[in-house]
Amino acid sequence: MAEVQTAPHFLRDTFLPDLPDATPEDSITTTQASSLLPLEVTSQEETAHEPPSFDESHGEEEVLYLPPLLSSLPQSLSSQIEPKEGTKDVPLHTSTHLPSIDPVSLSLHKALHKFKPFDTQYASRPYGEAFNWANLVLPIEEEREWYCVAFRSRRKAGSESAPLYEQDRLAHEEAVHRGGLIMYWYGVPDPKTGLNLATCVWQSRKFALAAMTGPQHVLAMRLAAASFAEFRLERYILRKEVGETGLRVYPYVSGEVGW
Repeated sequence: MAEVQTAPHFLRDTFLPDLPDATPEDSITTTQASSLLPLEVTSQEETAHEPPSFDESHGEEEVLYLPPLLSSLPQSLSSQIEPKEGTKDVPLHTSTHLPSIDPVSLSLHKALHKFKPFDTQYASRPYGEAFNWANLVLPIEEEREWYCVAFRSRRKAGSESAPLYEQDRLAHEEAVHRGGLIMYWYGVPDPKTGLNLATCVWQSRKFALAAMTGPQHVLAMRLAAASFAEFRLERYILRKEVGETGLRVYPYVSGEVGW
């Protein structure tokens, strides 16, 4: 498993992140917000942001292959990575394309086709033990760091899902358009505890901070504040070292990560 220190459990240390003050530009409805991006939403992308569900009919194998939602590569590179026919390792992709990506992040993008949780208890496990980071394969000679954000949550009983997941989709596409977002993934709530875990991987911390100022992200966080009984954001460094093919996870402490 990837190495990581155990973070405080979010149920014992819940917090609401500070949101930017509202501006006239931010005071828009979800429908109006959708016009800010030149999006042609594919059925695949729309399905990826439908409210997840879980019941006893889900088999463990199905739960363990919840496909990652990878940012579509820049148009000049989009033909370089094609999923293998006849395999389950076929991720979902955004309709918006990244403006750019560096060579090592491109290797990570390719490796993340096989990204998945270790088991159905991922939402309550430490971040480094929740996913198959160490089993992903990148070129042995490459090295780099990326910035990861994990979102642990429990929904309010009776909260409405459709507006939240539509705004989540808009914020996601906005982030890809701005650049730096490599992957976004979220699971299904645990049927017994209601806990869930979502995560995203960024080329750098600067990209992640820039995305937080986007009007779609601001609206998404406000909807989240109203929809979740509790949630916690955790931040990590994902590291690829020379001489290894897998990845290691470390808690983020301070400073810049990636570029």
